[in-house]
Amino acid sequence: MSSRALRRLRGKQRGQEALDFGDLTLGDSSEEQAEAEAEEEQLDQANVSLASSKNGSNRKSKKNKAQKNFSNIYELICDADKEAEKISPDEDTEKPGGNKTSSTGLKENKDVKSSSQKEEEEEVATKSLSGDRVKKKKKKKKTKVKSEDGQCQGAAPDDNIDLLLENLEQSNGLGLQSEDCGGSDRRSVLHVEHRNLNPETELKRYFGARAVLGDQRPRQRNRQFHRSTWMTSPKDSWPRFSRPGISMTLFQSKDGIQYFNFEHSRDYQQIQYKFFDAVESMDPNNIVALLQLNPYHIDSLLQLSDVCRIQEDQEMARDLIERALYSFECAFHPLFSLTSGTCRLDYLRPENRAFYLTLYKHMMFLEKRGCPRTALEYCKLILSLDPDADPLCMLLLIDFLTLRSREYQSLLQLYQDWEEHRNLSQLPNFAFSTALCRFHLSQQEDMDPEESDKQKRKADQMLQDALIMFPGVLMPLLDLCTVQPDATVTSHAFFGLKSQIGQPPALAELTSLYVGRTYSLWREAAVMLWLEESVKEVLCRCDAKDPLVEDSQNKRKQRYQSAPRNIHRHVLLSEIKEATSSLPLEVTTQPVMGFDPLPPLDSVMSYTRPERQHVGASSESTLSLFFRSLLPNFNLQGGLRQEDDMEVARAGQELNQEVNRLMVAMRDMLANIRFQEPLREDNPYEDEDEWD
Repeated sequence: MSSRALRRLRGKQRGQEALDFGDLTLGDSSEEQAEAEAEEEQLDQANVSLASSKNGSNRKSKKNKAQKNFSNIYELICDADKEAEKISPDEDTEKPGGNKTSSTGLKENKDVKSSSQKEEEEEVATKSLSGDRVKKKKKKKKTKVKSEDGQCQGAAPDDNIDLLLENLEQSNGLGLQSEDCGGSDRRSVLHVEHRNLNPETELKRYFGARAVLGDQRPRQRNRQFHRSTWMTSPKDSWPRFSRPGISMTLFQSKDGIQYFNFEHSRDYQQIQYKFFDAVESMDPNNIVALLQLNPYHIDSLLQLSDVCRIQEDQEMARDLIERALYSFECAFHPLFSLTSGTCRLDYLRPENRAFYLTLYKHMMFLEKRGCPRTALEYCKLILSLDPDADPLCMLLLIDFLTLRSREYQSLLQLYQDWEEHRNLSQLPNFAFSTALCRFHLSQQEDMDPEESDKQKRKADQMLQDALIMFPGVLMPLLDLCTVQPDATVTSHAFFGLKSQIGQPPALAELTSLYVGRTYSLWREAAVMLWLEESVKEVLCRCDAKDPLVEDSQNKRKQRYQSAPRNIHRHVLLSEIKEATSSLPLEVTTQPVMGFDPLPPLDSVMSYTRPERQHVGASSESTLSLFFRSLLPNFNLQGGLRQEDDMEVARAGQELNQEVNRLMVAMRDMLANIRFQEPLREDNPYEDEDEWD
């Protein structure tokens, strides 16, 4: 088989791909086919379309440009119709001749083998037929346009104007949002990528696909089909999924931001009441029994996950969180997007709070598993759900995950965009982490030497400013890094014990949280040498009476007097000992539930739990209390529950009569019981003498 025949066969394979409107030709001549074949021989298997006439090539280039600009296939069809209207009648007269020449062009290939000749004849025939069909369709469309007297042409500009107005409104909404938030584009900071939500993507990058997947790929026979999800994938060991009664609704859409809410059905509300009873019983077995009946109840999964984690069953605790996350993802609204950064959930609603906590616990499991890049993506996702209020204070964590995943530029971009309206430099974690980012960037080998020196100078300046603003960070940081500080540092009043004791309570909470979380990032030898140089420079500036030292001291006294409730909530969820020990008494003295730690004081309740009826039992006997524990409706005195329905009252009266008869029978039985006393032996040591 010749090379030309092989190229023809490859052309057939390319013809099976998706239809490209730019590749449609209307019957090429023999000279044009020869030119196309010459180009194919020069390019050697390149994907080059057949060369058309000059007017045809101009039309195809315009169509290709339009195809790149539009993503809607229907717009491309409309453009093809418009181009068909512009075809001149001279071109229509040339097309039949072109078809004739294409049919007579077969006579020029007599020297080729018979197999290639047959294939060429079939292909040319199909081309001529397709060219005729396209001609007929375009002629019909031309007649339709003429009959409508330009109505379609008049409607098209109006539609385009409406589309332009809608796009302008959306862009103005996003622009207003960015102006309210300090003139920064939040999409670039809070944008989430789907592929980074899967921890296997990061593990494959570290260890390879074969080491991660192994034999996990199911066989085709035993393959089970589940709903495709982004955050988790269902496991075969999980119970069969059924709708637990959770749904998501679109509350409102304003300025390009969509506000969603989770809702509970009536049946799910009844399960919630049973869950509250199980929590009040202080017995985890009751929660297990509830999960056996309702395997995808969210709050039960969260609470039982905490119990398993306390019992050091990390695998089971993580599996329960993933099951809760899968239940939430199956209830998503069709318009809810994880990656856009424009979807909001109100933390004041208890139904939404469970989703926040599920994402946070899943993120912490990923970080402990060794997937900081995936955990960073979930951190941005939680922050995007409510970036203004930030109910879980993800700004206290995002810097740590960014440093661990070595995404230095993204942290610097976040600091630059949000510094104006959020004052990130007043948080100890951002003051030190941004300086550490600059230092790591200056140490990269592929960086230009001048740029490296510039980054190093910026890192030195930022670290010195951070030490002057937050001097209480240094000594606890060196202590956790097992580094003995210099005598000049410990004896100096600026970094001594006085700086630790004189801190405001809120600042002490923030510094202990940062030190307890990120001390492992400062243990590197190069980082320690850099820190030592900066500390010496700060001491020199303190001795020289730098005005920044006094200014920072005044700021510390005025600010950080009391921390907001979301910071306390973050400290409780972090479970860092150094930070939890600095919590105020008003937080540590109140009960904290794992499924809803420190709920907002102004929560919005969509439904309330009915009050339980407590009947006084001071005058009742122990036996009557026993029957009351078995039968809550039991009343020995014969008093009936006040019910509106008479049938229910009559049934209750009959039940009390039966129970009274049972009580009388049990009293008679207990009265006739006689306990026989054992025989008293005169010599209790008689057996011992016999053994001697």
